[in-house]
Amino acid sequence: MRVSPIATRLVALLLVTALITGCAGRSATEEDEFEGVAEQQLYDEARDALDGGRYTTAISRLEAIDTRYPFGRHAEQAQLELIYAYYETQDWEAARAAASRFIRLHPTHPQADYALYMRGLASWQAGRFSLERLRLIDISKRDLGASRDAYNDFRELVSRYPASEYAPDAEQRIVYLRNVLARHELHVADFYLRKGAYLAAVERGRWVIENYPESEATRDALAVMVEGYLGLDMRDRAREVLQVLIENDPGNDRLRGRTFQPQHVRTQSLSA
Repeated sequence: MRVSPIATRLVALLLVTALITGCAGRSATEEDEFEGVAEQQLYDEARDALDGGRYTTAISRLEAIDTRYPFGRHAEQAQLELIYAYYETQDWEAARAAASRFIRLHPTHPQADYALYMRGLASWQAGRFSLERLRLIDISKRDLGASRDAYNDFRELVSRYPASEYAPDAEQRIVYLRNVLARHELHVADFYLRKGAYLAAVERGRWVIENYPESEATRDALAVMVEGYLGLDMRDRAREVLQVLIENDPGNDRLRGRTFQPQHVRTQSLSA
């Protein structure tokens, strides 16, 4: 049986109409859920949900306060608690966005340091991997965009709010992230050495030393620079950096006494 083009178009139109009607019905239901509910009741329900660990329920009430009562008595506190609720549901992006919004709207708020800390903490969690604690993977070899965001947030917190109760924890996380980010740069430098991009390797090693001077990776960064200069056949510069490496890390894996053993560059070893 052949279906006419007009009938086909009619069926399609009916389906689209039904879909639109259904979506509109759901939106209206969601919109009407808190219609006429007072701010205080929404906040009390949100607090009760937070205390009971029912974070999805809390989020719906807090979002309703934020939407319906943006200048209400509990507006600012609701925005703060939304950050925490998003964090507890592991919605790292929403937590970061809520924290950024709070900082933008209330830069001088007494709890602005908390918002900044939570923004960093959300990025910290977004950059973690389940196997990291088992040491089955090296996180420094992964995409570190989120970890870099966390590092910058924690540094900003310590700089802007040195007396904050969150500063000590942020400082400890900075130390860890600094080493992770520096190791990541060394993985990139090692890739450059293996590919024969010696100038890029030297620049990456120098970047680690200049930007993460307190990290454990700075000594290996010196070794990268020595090998990169050897690849460029700049043995005098390589020898200068080698002397610094010997003075700061005489037990480096690339050293045999005062002699440097290249790992990727096909050239003779170098002695200081």
